Amino acid sequence: MNQKNHKTSIGGQALYEGIMMRGPKKHAIALRLPDGTIETTVKENHSIRQRYRLFRLPILRGMASLVESLSLGYKTLTYSFEKAGLEEEPTKFELWLSKVFGKSVMDLVVAVAGVLGVVLALSIFMLLPAAAVKLLGGWIPAWSRALAEGVIKIAVFLIYVAAISHMEEIRRTFEYHGAEHKTIFAYEAGLELTVENVRKMSRFHPRCGTSFLIIAMIVSVLFFSLPIVTWDSVLLRMATKLIMLPLVVGVAYEFIYLAGKYDNWLTRTLSAPGLWIQRLTTKEPDDSQIEVAIASMLPVLTGNPEDDKW
Repeated sequence: MNQKNHKTSIGGQALYEGIMMRGPKKHAIALRLPDGTIETTVKENHSIRQRYRLFRLPILRGMASLVESLSLGYKTLTYSFEKAGLEEEPTKFELWLSKVFGKSVMDLVVAVAGVLGVVLALSIFMLLPAAAVKLLGGWIPAWSRALAEGVIKIAVFLIYVAAISHMEEIRRTFEYHGAEHKTIFAYEAGLELTVENVRKMSRFHPRCGTSFLIIAMIVSVLFFSLPIVTWDSVLLRMATKLIMLPLVVGVAYEFIYLAGKYDNWLTRTLSAPGLWIQRLTTKEPDDSQIEVAIASMLPVLTGNPEDDKW
């Protein structure tokens, strides 16, 4: 490998006992199976940004990237659950559900959990902060209400992440998250992808989903301070924010894009909040988890570092 240091567009996602890496042409899923072996599955990417030039434009590429990431993340996470053997022998009722809906029991469970997760996320991270600020009323000056809402939102997010990080399954997922970052850093540093080389790298990477969420929350404070986002009704405010959410996502993506492509005082400043939060969302991996990260990274490399640069 031994290429010069460079910024790569390769990114990944921690799964249940595994990692998905996505390169410019392919994505690979590496999982540690119950018998201790590593299974690696490689598939071609089908990106709308590659098919339609419109979605390569600033802002729009961020919107497209979020949709693709959520879709691929859902599919790969479901696959990791299935390969981990979490599905038990289905009951007659579960078989009936599968026949009616044409999907496996695990697909149905993940789909329902996904819908409930979206509803819960909207309630906790959008409705609750707005309702809290509205309830406080005159105690908060009008000009700072959006800022207070943003602070509450970030505080709720931090409390939530800190709470779930104590769960064994979540902690292991955070360890795989750390292994993912370390492996990408090792590749960007031009090092051979060995356990020894990856282990010494940092687990805090500026181009991370956690950093994206924090940047999006900060950007949302600016957008949701606009007069068109009313405080007259909490539900109306929430509806307006949902309409503006794609724009917030697009702008936040551009910040992450800059942080991934350039390394200077500005990008380091923009990346700092996300890197701090990664102390909660990433943990130091063990060697077996690093092996999985390397197994997911190698298949997506094109052999030419110029092909995966930003």
